[in-house]
Amino acid sequence: MSSDRSLDRRIRIAPSILSADFANFGAECRAIEAQGADWVHVDVMDGHFVPNLTFGPAMCAAIRPHIRGTMDVHLMIAPVDPYIEAFAKAGADVITAHIEAGPHIHRTLQAIRATGKKAGLALNPGTGIDAVAHLIDMVDLICVMTVNPGFGGQKFIASQIGKIRALRALIGDRPVHIEIDGGVTVDTAPLVTAAGADVLVAGSAVFSGGSVDAPEVYGRNIAAIRAAAEAAATAELSTASH
Repeated sequence: MSSDRSLDRRIRIAPSILSADFANFGAECRAIEAQGADWVHVDVMDGHFVPNLTFGPAMCAAIRPHIRGTMDVHLMIAPVDPYIEAFAKAGADVITAHIEAGPHIHRTLQAIRATGKKAGLALNPGTGIDAVAHLIDMVDLICVMTVNPGFGGQKFIASQIGKIRALRALIGDRPVHIEIDGGVTVDTAPLVTAAGADVLVAGSAVFSGGSVDAPEVYGRNIAAIRAAAEAAATAELSTASH
């Protein structure tokens, strides 16, 4: 984990390629980055830990040359440990594992960091933050699931906003991002950034209405989410300083 105590907490938009054109991933990754995406979020699902099957290391390796920035790989799989090295070699910059995915999450985070990659810890909606205090100095990112993992396009679970605020307080000045995954839209982005989040995963809210032939729609969608999020974050900072 970086020792920089002044982590750049600018709002980052991380489109989830789960909502992209599966037949055209390379072009989709190039398009969203050209249109302002900060990170590219890859949802890896195993049909066991979550009720869906998506991508493996080979797909990550195939799209890596098309991604100039950060490839953010979210492992919704169990077990996790046997696959960490493969995703690291495939070019992941951030590898996030679920606290619920196995009995030895501390070991899993050690294994991720041993590859030289940034380590993320994901929490399902039904999971509290009690255990996070014992793991927080091993992570670069905490991902709060604001839907139950497994499918895109689900409705945002508003009860998670309190969890985000509690995490923000727990993190303090540590260089740890709070990422939000699930139901992020122009309407919900302000709620989570006001609570302390700084990385927003958005699928259908980014890709809806656009295509690699009409990428400017992606740009408008990304810009709208960013503007709504930044306005709320700025207002929250202003309120807190008074």
